[in-house]
Amino acid sequence: MGDSLEMLGSEASMETETGIKSDFCLEIDPPLRETVATAEDWRRALDKVVPAVVVLRTTACRAFDTESAGASYATGFIVDKRRGIILTNRHVVKPGPVVAEATFVNREEIPIYPVYRDPVHDFGFFSYDPSAVQFLSYEEIPLAPEAASVGLEIRVVGNDSGEKVSILAGTIARLDRDAPHYKKDGYNDFNTFYMQAASGTKGGSSGSPVIDWQGKAVALNAGSKTSSASAFFLPLQRVVRALSFLQKSIDLCTDKPKAVHIPRGTLQMTFVHKGFDEIRRLGLRTGTEQVVRHASPPGETGMLVVDSVVPSGPADKQLESGDVLVRVNGTVLTQFLNLENLIDDGVGQIVELEIERGGQPLTVNVSVQDLHSITPDHFLEVSGAIIHPLSYQQARNFRFPCGLAYVADPGYMLFRAGVPRHAIIKKVANEDISCLADLVSVLSKLSRGARVPLEYMSHTDRHRKKSVLVTIDRHEWYAPPQLYTRNDSTGLWDGKPAIELAAVSPPIGINGLPISQNIPLCHHDTDPMHEFRGVTDTAATMGASSGDGYQNDFGSEAKKQRVEDDSSDGTVANASLYGSELKSDDAMETDNTVLRDYEGATAFSANASLAERAIEPALVMFEVHVPPSCSLDGVHSQHFFGTGIIIYHSSSMGLAVVDKNTVAISASDVMLSFAAFPVEIPGEVVFLHPVHNYALIAYNPSAMGPAAASAIRAAELLPEPALQRGDSVYLVGLSRNLQATSRKSIVTNPCAALNIGSADSPRYRATNMEVIELDTDFGSSFSGALTDEQGRIRAIWGSFSTQIKYSSTTSEDHQFVRGIPVYAISQVLEKIITGGNGPALLINGIKRPMPLVRILEVELYPTLLSKARSFGLSDEWVQILVKKDPVRRQVLRVKGCLAGSKAENLLEQGDMVLAVDKMPVTCYNDIEAACLTLDKGTHSDENLNLTILRQGREMELVVGTDKRDGNGTTRVINWCGCVVQDPHPAVRSLGFLPEEGHGVYVTRWCHGSPANRYGLYALQWIVEVNGKKTPDLNAFADATKELEHGQFVRIRTVHLNGKPRVLTLKQDLHYWPTWELRFDPETALWRRNILQALK
Repeated sequence: MGDSLEMLGSEASMETETGIKSDFCLEIDPPLRETVATAEDWRRALDKVVPAVVVLRTTACRAFDTESAGASYATGFIVDKRRGIILTNRHVVKPGPVVAEATFVNREEIPIYPVYRDPVHDFGFFSYDPSAVQFLSYEEIPLAPEAASVGLEIRVVGNDSGEKVSILAGTIARLDRDAPHYKKDGYNDFNTFYMQAASGTKGGSSGSPVIDWQGKAVALNAGSKTSSASAFFLPLQRVVRALSFLQKSIDLCTDKPKAVHIPRGTLQMTFVHKGFDEIRRLGLRTGTEQVVRHASPPGETGMLVVDSVVPSGPADKQLESGDVLVRVNGTVLTQFLNLENLIDDGVGQIVELEIERGGQPLTVNVSVQDLHSITPDHFLEVSGAIIHPLSYQQARNFRFPCGLAYVADPGYMLFRAGVPRHAIIKKVANEDISCLADLVSVLSKLSRGARVPLEYMSHTDRHRKKSVLVTIDRHEWYAPPQLYTRNDSTGLWDGKPAIELAAVSPPIGINGLPISQNIPLCHHDTDPMHEFRGVTDTAATMGASSGDGYQNDFGSEAKKQRVEDDSSDGTVANASLYGSELKSDDAMETDNTVLRDYEGATAFSANASLAERAIEPALVMFEVHVPPSCSLDGVHSQHFFGTGIIIYHSSSMGLAVVDKNTVAISASDVMLSFAAFPVEIPGEVVFLHPVHNYALIAYNPSAMGPAAASAIRAAELLPEPALQRGDSVYLVGLSRNLQATSRKSIVTNPCAALNIGSADSPRYRATNMEVIELDTDFGSSFSGALTDEQGRIRAIWGSFSTQIKYSSTTSEDHQFVRGIPVYAISQVLEKIITGGNGPALLINGIKRPMPLVRILEVELYPTLLSKARSFGLSDEWVQILVKKDPVRRQVLRVKGCLAGSKAENLLEQGDMVLAVDKMPVTCYNDIEAACLTLDKGTHSDENLNLTILRQGREMELVVGTDKRDGNGTTRVINWCGCVVQDPHPAVRSLGFLPEEGHGVYVTRWCHGSPANRYGLYALQWIVEVNGKKTPDLNAFADATKELEHGQFVRIRTVHLNGKPRVLTLKQDLHYWPTWELRFDPETALWRRNILQALK
């Protein structure tokens, strides 16, 4: 176990481990040297050193190996002024793609590029152009590893705790401390000693020079212990060797830079230095100890012992933990430095190791491997995942062979399947994966939308393999798979397509077949079996008989007709994707057998209610995943579960309704699992109601096969009469294992007005809604439907999201469930089936005009008439409103208008809405009914005549309404790693848009991006780019297209709190091209378009 309190210097937030390692040591240190330096000596030394120390701002553009993507600051110092070389830590240089700048003490900033990072030890080099530093006189800091000694007074000069220049004093206490252990699954140095001093360095000081009074660097600051002032310094002997190779390589480059090769060897094993007392307990013979002590330098107190061996490495099966190293090539060797010198100079050769194992002498010959050959220099980026060969670092941590397909970041596709970070991929689509090339080969054979098994292993459960289903992205959430390779000449990682375009299979639709461009336009349901009344059809009403006496309304002729229609439809799924295909008669008989068996296995229990039996064939479980690349509209999670109800089911289309806390945005992947039959198929979001808390999801019945399609049935909606207080209803839903559950409940409040406050990050919240409350339910996570005794749907039992704020800085997301009346659902459903008045949307290969919803973009809340009197409401109006609604006895008041709406400058907060078109209003439904009346009218009037009470004065106002579709946000732009969109309704409901032309809204940002580096975070509008106003996405796209790679951009933003800000950002098109994601209604797919990238 490592020290729980040790941390990398620039990573103050790193996770710690439990357990504390003892630093108890009986060895005798060399005598202390007398310090003769005066204050003047230190002043002269620091005057020379400080100008050569730079603040490093590094951005890891991708997760790689042991490092996550993100921005951080650290320290470096000039070790070669003429050649432009900066020394710092390896964990600062990063093993993967990095973009960095160095800032000198006079605030000159220059770009720097990585030229070397050691695979094992914590040091690396950046390169810069010396001519770029124009206004500062500075000198390089010489390296003097031989000057380090116990008792030496030192100064650590660097960027400690974010301070630009910090000078910390200390005294070297140890030269032979074990390498600090930071994390079990992260970077750790090994096979070296470290120095220790009580200098108290903190985050940001990584890479600082540890200098003596002469201004020479005697060590490199690397880490610290949070529980004390102890700091850990890396000795510089290996740094001096690497710098020498680097300088020679640069001198040989006369025309253009080339990759630097610094010979490094490895046996793929870890040694630890143990004292003679402990080694004797391991079985070291007395004679051997005498030989070693005699041949070692004075003061030697121990020997090297094998700690671990990487599987399949050169030393595997030959050496094992506990072996004591005696000689290498006939020479007694007890120090890490001597061992590394021999191995680094012997790459490709055989070394002879003499060891003792439990007191028995052994001699083994081991081949020295090139360390760089097992250091990954390429990675695959697919669906946001970063996969590369397993590095020596992680192979040592996890005890897996080097080179396996290692998941540095699961991204979206693997996260959706449940594959964690640090996983090792073993199989995909039943093909073995032994390296990254195998994975690329398998992916090239898979089409979009395909679902294949994946097998992986985890270091936390290494003895068992886990199998999951991976779904290849059907939508273009991410760029096609890219293969990045490190270019040591430029310091960049060059990307290219991992799969040739010709090898990519066409995308798969939700029917399981390639998407066709020849799509008919349908203005109503063309299913010959369609029967809308009752919100069902013959196919939907064929419930599965399970021997319980329940009879459907149609006989065997209807069942036969359904099977014939399905078999002739021709749009069934491919078996490799969704488990069904075009079937022969024998296959059809097998399907029927499966259906009968499944019906028998899921027979209703004896105490199941009639409502539960009737509604179970219409129950469906939703699993929803939201890609991080398009987490729009403030969606607060990436993964949702919930129960929905099938409300339409025919041979050509199925529709299910679910709450918007399960399906929050249209940019998501939806999977449906049915209670009536064991099948799982994808669905597509076709309608998100702009006000009410429900979404409609379409699925293709042909994708599930005839047997499943015949077992599933649409529920019957019963919007009238409305539920009343005291009515008995059945709450029916699904458990996670798809078991129907029901409970008889009593309606306690059929018209409870919701009052949900805005979240810290604005997202959809139900407004202007009345919901149904029950006396008992199944808890806040159980959703489903409220039915009558015959199983007819009276309301959807849906989930609502809210945020509880404990203080100005502390809040917590919560959810609750309430009943949602079905009248609004039935209205929209009828328009979808018969043909709406809005743009067409492709659903299962048929274009269907979708409905538009007319709304008054005003947030209202009810006030009791008894309180309204105090605000000036007259007795006459009180009587009118009581007569209109003797139950509610309330009046609606204006809470606020949506910014940019037609009502914004007309209605004011606190206005009482008394009547619409001279008709009294007392509830939200009255407002909706008035909007519906406008749509049904023959004239084109879009205004409502409102009678309001404002500050005791009655007024007549003409207020415009707005039409909204059910698509939600359909376009987003990713620029420099920040995701921007038009302000969504939850943002507009705050009542504020910037005066500078509204602007585009930053909804999220990406780790490791320029937005992360320069602080362009979410919850603000971008209103100007280099002085050009950006009122909408088109203007923003035009403004950013003119920007060059590497150009600094001046951005004006306005935060949600109204605070303006101007910041600068450096555009990086190499790692972060500008792209947009649009929903294409012609293909029902989200399409990705590159707006600007490097040629």
